[in-house]
Formats: sequence, C-alpha cells, structure tokens
Amino acid sequence: MSIYIKGLAQISGPLIALENIENAHYDELVEVVGNDNALRYGRVIEMLDDKVLVQMFDKTEGLNLRETKTHFTGKPIELGVSEALLGRTFNGLGQPIDGLGEVWVEKTVDINGRVINPVARIYPKDFINTGISSIDGLNTLIRGQKLPIFSGSGLPHNQLAAQIIKQAKILKDKDSSFAIVFAAMGIKNDVADFFKKAFEEAGVMNHVSMFLNLAKDPIIERILTPRFALSAAEYLAFEKNHHILVVMSDMTAYCEALREFSSSKEEIPGRKGYPGYLYSDLSSLYERAGCVEGSSGSLTQIPILTMPNDDISHPIPDSTGYITEGQIVLDRNLHQQGVFPPIAVLPSLSRLMKDGIGKGLTRSDHQDVASQLFASYAKVMDVRNLAAVIGADELSAQDKFYLDFGRYFEFIFVNQANEDRNIEETLDLSWRLISLLPEYALDRLDTSLKVQYYDPEGAKSYFKSHYPEIYKGA
Repeated sequence: MSIYIKGLAQISGPLIALENIENAHYDELVEVVGNDNALRYGRVIEMLDDKVLVQMFDKTEGLNLRETKTHFTGKPIELGVSEALLGRTFNGLGQPIDGLGEVWVEKTVDINGRVINPVARIYPKDFINTGISSIDGLNTLIRGQKLPIFSGSGLPHNQLAAQIIKQAKILKDKDSSFAIVFAAMGIKNDVADFFKKAFEEAGVMNHVSMFLNLAKDPIIERILTPRFALSAAEYLAFEKNHHILVVMSDMTAYCEALREFSSSKEEIPGRKGYPGYLYSDLSSLYERAGCVEGSSGSLTQIPILTMPNDDISHPIPDSTGYITEGQIVLDRNLHQQGVFPPIAVLPSLSRLMKDGIGKGLTRSDHQDVASQLFASYAKVMDVRNLAAVIGADELSAQDKFYLDFGRYFEFIFVNQANEDRNIEETLDLSWRLISLLPEYALDRLDTSLKVQYYDPEGAKSYFKSHYPEIYKGA
C-alpha cells in the first residue's frame, strides 16, 4: 500500500521542500501528484533532520503547498535493461520515444552505476583502429579508454565522432564490431538527426541505443541523461559482453545544467560559477568506462565538449582532462584552412597509447615514428614563429625543410576527409613524411629503422604523383 504525504513546505523553481519526513534516502525516487492529478517524478537531493529537498524532473506548475501529495518509493531511480535496448531511441529519462512501444525488460539497474572494485579492473591495452591517422598514429584510442574530444563552437566535432563510430574496429579482432550508446545533452534537433543519419549510413542503427535530451527539454532531465545511457552501456558491456562505444555530446551543456541546478539550491559557487563538486560529478560519469574481470566486453567513452571561447583552461575541459586518459583537441585555424579532421596534434594526448602499440599490437616501429613526428612538428611551430618575426626568406635551408614538412603533414597526414586508413597505411605515410627531412634531423629514430624505412627519393616521387598540387606549393 502506497502512502502519500499531503502538503509541501516550499516550492522554488524545480525544487520542492517537505518537513516531518522520516526514513527518506538520498537519490530516492519520489512520486508527486498535483491538483491536476498528473503524476510527476522527482528525486531526493538533500536531507537535514526531518526536512527533505526534492528535485522535480517536470515543471512544478499545477502544484500548490496545501493539496500536493507526495509518495517516497523507497528505491533509487532505475532503468529497465535488456539487449532489446539496442535499436531503440529514448528521451533523457529512459522512456521510449520512437513509437515502437515499451522495451522488454530483463532486470532493472540503479542509474548511479555499479561499484567496480579497482582490483577487478583490467588495464586497457587493445588498440582500436579508428581509421584516422592523427588519432591512430599519434594519439591512439584503446579499448576501455575514455578519450574526450575538446572542440569549440562551429567546429566539426560531431562529424569526427560519427566517422570514428563508422570506422572503429579492434585490430586484433577485425571481425568484432561495436554496439553504440549515444547520449545527447542539450543538442539541437538537427544534430540529433545528423547522428541518426550517420548510424543508418554506417549500417549500425540496429546496434545503437540513443538517449536524447534536446535543447528544448528540461535541464533537470539533462543531468540524468548520461546516467541512464551509461547504465545501459554497463549492462550491455559487462553482463552481455558487448564492446560498447559511448558517445556523449555535449558535456558543456551538461555542466551548464549542473551549474544552473546548483544555483537554484543556493550553493556556494566555485570557478566561473560552477559548483565546487564539478570534478567529482564528472568523475562519477567518466570512471564508469573500462574493462573488468569476468567479462569479455568493454566500455569505451568519447565525451564531446565545446570549450567556451576555445579556452582549454576553462573548468570543464580542465576537469575533464584530469579525469580522462588524454584528449583530442580540435584546432580552429586548421578548420578554416579546410583540414578535416582539424586535430591539433601537439596539445592532443593519449595517456594509454604506449601500452596499446608496438610489436604484436600495431607495428614495432610505431612508438619511434610517433615520437619523431611529434618532435618534427613541434619544430615546425618554432620555425613558423621565427618566420613571422624575420620573414621566410631569411630562414636557413633546414628551417625551410621544416616549413615544407609542416605543410605536407597538415594537408596530407592530418587532413584525410572521409578516408579510412588502416594502421599500416598510417605508418607508411608517416615514414614518407619523415623522409622529407634531412637524415641528420631524425634524432628520435634508431639507425636500423632508418635503414629499413628512410627513403627520400621514394617519398618525393610518391607525393609528386599522389599530391601534385601540394607538392608544387611546398
């Protein structure tokens, strides 16, 4: 028998307060019925003695202090899960919105996630071939890793994520495929439609679960959307042994909702008005990725965030960078030059790369080649800065070699449009680029590797025949 408590102590925006409440629990699901007899839901977010604060998922219009009835369900917010989640579209509260009816449920799970014993975690080491050279060659994605995309307003982060989804495969098991869980937070309808179309074109729509919180939807729902999506992903990965790729866009919209919610509770703000618990809140989402003992599945995360004013030191990318194992940074200048994907190689990073490449994983020369490309491109940046001061005509012959190398690197290696390159093609192209530089400038490579792969004449011939326009401009 359900017992409803009549009356409220206070209504403030999306929050309602009750008094004289016993045995309430943090994050408990609450049912609320107003004068219109419509059933609304909320969750307990704060308790002090016998006072309880409830966050409503719906608008509080139609509620009043005297007549509103509240029922504490005694359980947390849960999601019904089964493999039938794949191929379906849900709103931000896990309710089907694709017109296909209710989902068959095998069990229910707490959306706040399962507690994973750190000892049970398996260290990620399986290379994921995304087909994108600037990621595979220099910032490798590993199965079970969380690798965010740091973007900016107007940059093609959604197109990059869609290309990764379309092309990703585990190198040592080329027949394996990913199931995808997509969590949209505060995005526009056209972005949601773009991802749907991308999934259909990739032929993976039947292996996708979409959780959509659009810009017009309540911000309170936005805070729960990634938790519903990750709960579905955990079940599919760790209990049904799927390889799950979770794409979450846009984490900035999520954090903005968190800031607005914190302000409504009159909490003391932290940096730029975000709550002081922003870091721990993001950790509760990102740390749900990984591989665990007892399951052959994995959960890989690609959170997407747009950096306000392209500021990488902003609290959102700053906190995200500390929690995750690296970042892929998009560059506005490369985008304006027509480079896609416009990945800024130098500030990008994959902290797990060293454990997923090399002999028996990708190729034995991978680490050395990546190190040399990084060092050479860093030199390109230095030479460009020097040229801006003294003029390109005053540069030394070696500096001019680096200017040519930088042009080839950006417009051939980084820029690849929709081309799907395997790791062998990426590494071979890397050696052709390296071969444009004088041998004495290659200080990151072992002599045996240079004997095997260094071929200046072959590189010039290749670029002249395959990229004549760029070759002439270099």
